[in-house]
Amino acid sequence: MKPTLLVLAAGMGSRFGGLKQLEGLGPNGETIMDYSVYDAVRAGFGKIVFVIRHSFEQDFRDIVLKKYENAVPVEVVFQELDSVPAGYTYNKERVKPWGTNHAILMGKDAVKEVFAVINADDFYGKESFQILHDYLQTLADKQNEYCMVGYRVGNTLSESGAVSRGVCTHDENRLLTSIVERTQIEEIGGTVQYKDESGVAHELAEDTPVSMNMWGFTPDYFDYTEDSFKAFLQAKGQELKSEYYIPTVVNDLISTGTATVKVLDTPSKWFGVTYAEDRSQVVLKLNELINKGVYPKKLF
Repeated sequence: MKPTLLVLAAGMGSRFGGLKQLEGLGPNGETIMDYSVYDAVRAGFGKIVFVIRHSFEQDFRDIVLKKYENAVPVEVVFQELDSVPAGYTYNKERVKPWGTNHAILMGKDAVKEVFAVINADDFYGKESFQILHDYLQTLADKQNEYCMVGYRVGNTLSESGAVSRGVCTHDENRLLTSIVERTQIEEIGGTVQYKDESGVAHELAEDTPVSMNMWGFTPDYFDYTEDSFKAFLQAKGQELKSEYYIPTVVNDLISTGTATVKVLDTPSKWFGVTYAEDRSQVVLKLNELINKGVYPKKLF
């Protein structure tokens, strides 16, 4: 059975108001997400499941899904603030959604095979989808064995300012041992550096793997996610802004020895619109890839 791609797109409405970040960046109005779907289909993924909000469902179907209908089977599932297990409560003044791992949980009924997870608005690159697809194929009959695409930090920087990244460490078998969020990462004087909580700068090797939220899981991950979300709600459900993130659950599973996560290396360069000034650079990079023949001028 072919792997499924789960695309986290529920943040679209809340972050940008409507679907503004679906503005075209490619030559025929293609969005970053269009390139991800194109890459996933040619890598061999069999289905795309989008996690969205009810508030922009019709726009999403009309603007986005219509493009893909002849290319790959698609499905939508919904992430809402009130998507919590029966019997669990939360602060009714809260407006912020529950975060990336809650978004994954919304796919539980739609995804029964090995699956990948990506953000809707990040460009991951052709090679990364192929590497992830091929590794997921080896996990088809397994449990508790996951993977993530580890980007070389030097391939994820913005020319417009400092960024935050989940810096990964792994053992000699490239099994993930921890993810630590580092802020203020940028290239200064030819070296990549981050600043710690005290503002002290530390150097990072350019090939240090970082997480850009490109994961591979077997379906048992949904069960761990559900149990963990219940514990999260009990501990933090009354808070207004606490979020339930993927690395939190992954770190728990690897620290208890419940699961392993293989860190897959990729030569791909990640890019996205972290700053408004990044937009022109993204357009330029996409045009370069088209000129090199990596993508056709019109994707769908």
